[in-house]
Amino acid sequence: MSPAPRGGSRGGRGGGPGRGGSRDGGAADAKDLNPFVEKVVAINRVAKVTKGGKKMSFSALVIVGDAKGQVGWALGKANEVSDAIRKGLMQARKQMFRVNLKAGTIPHEAIGEYSASRILLKPAAPGTGVIAGGTVRAVCDAAGIKNILAKSLGSDNLVNVVRATMVGLQGMETPEVIIARRHADMEEVS
Repeated sequence: MSPAPRGGSRGGRGGGPGRGGSRDGGAADAKDLNPFVEKVVAINRVAKVTKGGKKMSFSALVIVGDAKGQVGWALGKANEVSDAIRKGLMQARKQMFRVNLKAGTIPHEAIGEYSASRILLKPAAPGTGVIAGGTVRAVCDAAGIKNILAKSLGSDNLVNVVRATMVGLQGMETPEVIIARRHADMEEVS
């Protein structure tokens, strides 16, 4: 009796369930087409009371990034959760901006402030990882920041925490940018 061919429907080490193959029947290829990291930070149910009763709607706070230094955020609102997320993702992609990174971390310490939220962002040594709360961690992961220390110092309102984090990241400047702005040479600074 000859052995069954490998990778066939019987025997062998094919890509079936439990053998390391794709569990979704090849749908992983569709995920690879999206170059963005998309994170839903929060979904909020909002009830508007009218004379006819309560009208429910949803808002979704989403973060989008390419894990290479670009990140954006948005608050999508709709009558259905899936529509709110979809609208938020579309808006976040339009509002993406570039974050100045240096070797997987941020170039310098910064405090981002928005409303009553304050976020302390500190660069970290390689291997430290992202040491931050869930909301700031989502922003850092989407932006591609591998090593950072972050602490929320003020209000814990999720939207304001995201906005304060974005303000802090937008204020990041590399030494080259600062030197160009000051019209100084590299030799004068060193």
